[in-house]
Amino acid sequence: MATAAIKRILSGVLVMGLVTGNVVPIEPAYAQREAADKIVVAHRGASGYLPEHTLPAVAMAYAMGADFMEQDVVMTRDDQLIVWHDLTLDRNTDVRHQFPGRARDDGRHYVVDFDLAELRQLKVTEGYRLDDNGVEQPIYPQRFPLWQGSFQVHTFAEQLEMVQGMNRASGQDIGIYPEIKSPAFHHENGKDLSTAMIRELKRFGYTSKDSNVYVQTFEFDELKRVHDEVLPALDVELKLVQLMGDDESYQWMLSASGMRELSHYADGVGPEKGMIISYDSAPDGLMISSLVSDAHQAGMQVHPYTFRQDDGQVPPYADSFEHMLELFLFEANVDGVFTDFPDRAVDFLRDHD
Repeated sequence: MATAAIKRILSGVLVMGLVTGNVVPIEPAYAQREAADKIVVAHRGASGYLPEHTLPAVAMAYAMGADFMEQDVVMTRDDQLIVWHDLTLDRNTDVRHQFPGRARDDGRHYVVDFDLAELRQLKVTEGYRLDDNGVEQPIYPQRFPLWQGSFQVHTFAEQLEMVQGMNRASGQDIGIYPEIKSPAFHHENGKDLSTAMIRELKRFGYTSKDSNVYVQTFEFDELKRVHDEVLPALDVELKLVQLMGDDESYQWMLSASGMRELSHYADGVGPEKGMIISYDSAPDGLMISSLVSDAHQAGMQVHPYTFRQDDGQVPPYADSFEHMLELFLFEANVDGVFTDFPDRAVDFLRDHD
């Protein structure tokens, strides 16, 4: 651990309970955890360097040494599972040109309205938005250029094949970290995404908590359903993670009692990183919530999202991307991070080993 961090702990730095208003001390047992115990999750692959969720981005993240590859999973009209972050196709493809007239009333093109064969025709690119003049503007201007290269939509099975193939070729056991994406939306459209995804994981040999996989979702009702119904019905037992945002629906979880209740169903939590270190923190006054300590006390891992080095993505309380990692991994003591730049996090942890 860095000298500055040790000094802050020894001088009695307090963890501010931002949700409950309580003030509790950092727990020394957790403050001393080693870098080797932390994990790096490649957020949508090496998405800081190549278009997200593409197979090249997965291969790059694997070569960079990430511990887990994240997959957001959604379902097509013909019940195929693809790795795609959004429910819609507009941010990362040329769908409006390839399939004019196929948008819903809100002007967007939904994955669930297209067959896999149609999605295979799309060209995938770095994320963009249309400005007021209808001109495409990259969301992260310093990343891979729009429309360069040849990137396509691929299935969940194709990504699992790639990860398992690289594991076999390299002798490693790099894990996967799929998300059941917006299951309520899928239910509304007649799709049981959770069952289909867990069935596919079972087909690829992920069947127990010893399997190198975490299954995550934002929706607690679906997490509970997966734990209580889907996993038993398919005769598998997998590690589950409750993702968290900063809206009201997650407030009940953000206490010691809430974490204990959640731990009946989840093995870990994945909060937005501002729920751990407040964005209102100053360099000389970090405001760290009790979330990590409460989750650890309940026996759960904590893997916050998303760590980016792009302009404006490092909070003002941190000097650099690496300093931000230090604050979360060794002061707030999270167990791992989701990052678009897995090489930077891998190198940082290796230097602190």
